[in-house]
Amino acid sequence: MVGVDITGRRRVSSANAGPEPDASESLEELATLAESAGAAVIDRLTQAREALDPATLVGAGKVSEIKAQIEADSIDTVIFDHELTPTQLRNLERRLEVKVLDRTQLILDIFARRARTSEGQLQVELAQLNYLLPRLAGRGTEMSRLGGGIGTRGPGETQLETDRRRIGRRIAKLKGEIDRVRATRGVQRSQRQAVPLSTVSLVGYTNAGKSTLFNRLTGAGVLADAKMFATLDPVVRQIRLPSQRRVLLSDTVGFIRNLPTTLIDAFRATLEEVTAAVLLLHVVDATSPLVAEQTAHVMKVLGEIGAEGTQQILVLNKSDRLNEADLEQDPGTVTHRVLGETARQNDTPAVLISAQTGAGVERLLELIDKQLAQDPVVRKRFRLPFGEGRVLHLLHDRAAILSKHYGEDYCEVLADAPESLCEKLSEFAVPE
Repeated sequence: MVGVDITGRRRVSSANAGPEPDASESLEELATLAESAGAAVIDRLTQAREALDPATLVGAGKVSEIKAQIEADSIDTVIFDHELTPTQLRNLERRLEVKVLDRTQLILDIFARRARTSEGQLQVELAQLNYLLPRLAGRGTEMSRLGGGIGTRGPGETQLETDRRRIGRRIAKLKGEIDRVRATRGVQRSQRQAVPLSTVSLVGYTNAGKSTLFNRLTGAGVLADAKMFATLDPVVRQIRLPSQRRVLLSDTVGFIRNLPTTLIDAFRATLEEVTAAVLLLHVVDATSPLVAEQTAHVMKVLGEIGAEGTQQILVLNKSDRLNEADLEQDPGTVTHRVLGETARQNDTPAVLISAQTGAGVERLLELIDKQLAQDPVVRKRFRLPFGEGRVLHLLHDRAAILSKHYGEDYCEVLADAPESLCEKLSEFAVPE
């Protein structure tokens, strides 16, 4: 693995994020990505430069050093922690004579391995083709196809041009199929919205514990793995809040630093689940030394898909790995310590949990109940004739029963119930 540390300038990713992680920290994340893709990391190399070399990214001298390392350790793949231009990729492959990948290709490979549904596979293929198209090197005129007739004795259509046209047609077809997926999702979403159920979406940096929390809240059995991007395909399940309200919870793909633009575009249909949510549970790994930077990058992607204004709850996960001093503090104090002093983050309610052990999850559900404005819970008194056992069952199922009083031929119930349910049972409501 090869990283480049650009010297001579302060790299700032966001007003809220502080300095970008240095090259060694970024290379550590690249190693985790590589291991998630099934690679065994043998050597790491970091070069400090004032500017990236336009021909080889790292310069001719460093390329020679990498070549010697390849021969000494029998390395078959070199991964660069930067996106390589077509020229850089071609030059490096010729000089090193092994497979050369960049960060974007590695992420695309992981996505291709993890996509399970036809929708996910379509989106990954589109991202791969968009990345590949400008990097087609072709094989020159030796694979030209000569035409017949006068004026066609020169080189005909090259294999490169044929490949580009074929890929262009495939990209157009994939975009059409993904548009149909988007339309189908839109219909499904409108059907869900016809029922007064709010949608809550899990977002966060990859490997922050979103799928583990999703399983804890829903019992869905979604794959939860320490590997990055263990979950690609969105899953929506219903959960019940302490007020007995039901909401829909969706789990989506994790974000990462320098997430390829092609992926953001390709997964826009999936990310629409995030933009349609009324509340975002922003899950962060409270134990990560880069938690502030990771959180800022998630906020950046949310801005790119138009979801930065959606109400959020900051979920500080993995409390079981924090020390006793942190656990004794309130979540707001922990938030200040791990994320820094930023106005946006300070305004966001926070809760400290462990998705693995379940600690703090009840408090999270209470906070979700409090933050949801759609279909608010109101306190109502209902008088039910004894023959209306169906209505009593409905109240037990969808409301929090505070008290019951039995009269001669009726049952009077005091309950905290969703406004939509109160309207449905308005004929049994006791006037205030």
